[in-house]
Amino acid sequence: MQIAIIGAGNVGGTLGKAWARAGHSIIYGVPDPAQAKYRPTAEAAGGARLTTVAEAAQQAEAVVLAVPFDKVDAALAAAGNLSGRILIDVTNPLRMGASGLELALGFNRSGGEYVARHASGAAVFKTLNQVGIAVMADAAGYAAPPLMFVAGDDASRKPKVMGLVSDLGFKAMDAGPLSISRLLEPFAMLWIHMVLNQKEPSDSAFAFLAREGR
Repeated sequence: MQIAIIGAGNVGGTLGKAWARAGHSIIYGVPDPAQAKYRPTAEAAGGARLTTVAEAAQQAEAVVLAVPFDKVDAALAAAGNLSGRILIDVTNPLRMGASGLELALGFNRSGGEYVARHASGAAVFKTLNQVGIAVMADAAGYAAPPLMFVAGDDASRKPKVMGLVSDLGFKAMDAGPLSISRLLEPFAMLWIHMVLNQKEPSDSAFAFLAREGR
């Protein structure tokens, strides 16, 4: 599949490299494709193309939003009309609070729903926000495949997104509608807390296990 990744930072770079390894074609949408700083990221993702955000979004079957949450508005504005597109939101609405990183949204709204409101007509899915880049880079070597929930409203397109998540080595699990982002973003905050505050390894991951024989 041709995947456009908006953002070429740590998360976008890691996902692009991992998906390229799984056989997908990557396009990076960045503010200035001519800047040399993006070239190593593109080369690591199988020689991915660098183009503008709008061009990347229009050329790919799936668009991945991989920018800091405070850059979401600008990224979506640059992408233009995303109606009818698969838009995979991997962001978390984080801010610095008195005790460190915390969620900026919660309870009755989520970052995923915010993205959907500002990307009218797109099929928005929240996923790949629940672990750090060390797990995204290599999901192999665990006792069980690392868990990754997928939330979204478009039932006909969800299997494609689930497939992309599985291609990275995760156990993709359907979490229900996009409103479940209200649970997945705090779930991501739990992972962040365990790694930053409880000093668990940065390649730690969650698993979802069923009893044997079921």
